[in-house]
Amino acid sequence: MRLPAPALALAALLALTPSAAPAAGPPPRRPASPSPSPSPSAGIPPLTDEHGRVLTLRGWNVEDKAGRGESALAAVTERHFRDLRARGFDFARLLVFWDDLEPRRGHYSQEYLRRIDRVLGWAHRHRVRVVIDAHQDVFGPAFGHRGIPAWATRTDGLPFTPRPEDWFSEYFEPAVQRAFTHLYEDADLRRAQAAMWRVLADRFGDHPAVLGYDLVNEPMGELRPGEPLPDAARRIERDQLTPMYNRLARAIRSVDEDTWLFVEPTPIVGEGVPTGLGRIRDAKVVYAPHFYNTAMEAGADYDPAAGWIEAYEAAVTVYPRRHRVPVVVGEWGPLNNSLPNMGRFYRDALASLNRYGSGWAGYVWCYGGGYCALDAQGRWRANKERTAAPYAEAVAGRHVSAGPDGVRYEATAGATVVSLPPSPTGWRLSAAGRARPRTTVVAPGASARVRISAAPGARVAITWTAAPVNQG
Repeated sequence: MRLPAPALALAALLALTPSAAPAAGPPPRRPASPSPSPSPSAGIPPLTDEHGRVLTLRGWNVEDKAGRGESALAAVTERHFRDLRARGFDFARLLVFWDDLEPRRGHYSQEYLRRIDRVLGWAHRHRVRVVIDAHQDVFGPAFGHRGIPAWATRTDGLPFTPRPEDWFSEYFEPAVQRAFTHLYEDADLRRAQAAMWRVLADRFGDHPAVLGYDLVNEPMGELRPGEPLPDAARRIERDQLTPMYNRLARAIRSVDEDTWLFVEPTPIVGEGVPTGLGRIRDAKVVYAPHFYNTAMEAGADYDPAAGWIEAYEAAVTVYPRRHRVPVVVGEWGPLNNSLPNMGRFYRDALASLNRYGSGWAGYVWCYGGGYCALDAQGRWRANKERTAAPYAEAVAGRHVSAGPDGVRYEATAGATVVSLPPSPTGWRLSAAGRARPRTTVVAPGASARVRISAAPGARVAITWTAAPVNQG
């Protein structure tokens, strides 16, 4: 959802609503308590693949918001996925748009489906797992953005004032809020949204690159007069998003029984507000919040003493622990990565995300300025290189314990896969226990994807260290 403009409206509204503090855990903008606490991952199950291996997703969003119609997805090329894998990433969240898929009601663009299929083919070729994200920004093209088609936009004649200097505030325009209400409540629009997802799931459910479907990006809704924003978010999540997700789950399962379903709360979770989402009645649900800070989106530097990351972590782990679903953060990363505290931000953010989540997708894998991970020459932009680190993509085991330097587990049948990104010193990977290969050495500047097999029942410890490789 990120665009190069500040989200000031959300900050202002939250400042006026004292109930913005989370119902449990530390409130926003206070230092974390130094007292010991249980691991945030306790009670949160891992994401798994079709073989039962424990997955860790590390990757980025891939998008083309500018191209539409005949130029839709033209900005996404095989280079995106080749470069993702070359830097050690195994995951992409691919943005697709309902307005491109169904430009006229009941008419689905076969050309757009072919373009999605081509992108998925590149992902599969480079061993990148994909979540297909039904993306919207400020509802859709009726308001100058992308997402829900204009023919599915109903405003009851309420006003809309474009605010290009602060695009996020457009979510609070009366016409936009009413359009969300109609999407959630009108029977014919409910059927249309479900049909759209049946088309996608029927076409791509068996594609080897597709891991999951993100049912709608950063959903919002209509505030009632005088209603505090956090209360409104929880009401919308409880009374409108939960039924919508269950409807879409049923629609998808009519054509695809196995693919993971990713469900998002409103963006208000980014301010440390636990979601009001209820249970999604499906066996393969992933909670997929986003991780953005209002002040940093508006251009501020990271303030470690404010306690935002701690408040977010306390809030975001409530739902997956209660409903026993994995967590994958679908978007994160500030606009200005060169401010003095941004190195500290990436260190703290990555440590937090890795404590409780099965994965994350940074925003966004592109070549240039703004939020792009890489510059026009394909070099890392400031501090973004910190996202590239070793990890175990898939672990064939039980009782998995992963950290920054390795992973331990009790082996089951199948291969464990470790990803090592390029390093100026190279890598040395060692496997202890009844596992093979015992040692793998990776040369400086090279990446590697190492497969490790172990006897079922063996206790395995895999470690990786950055160490100079003897070239002599």
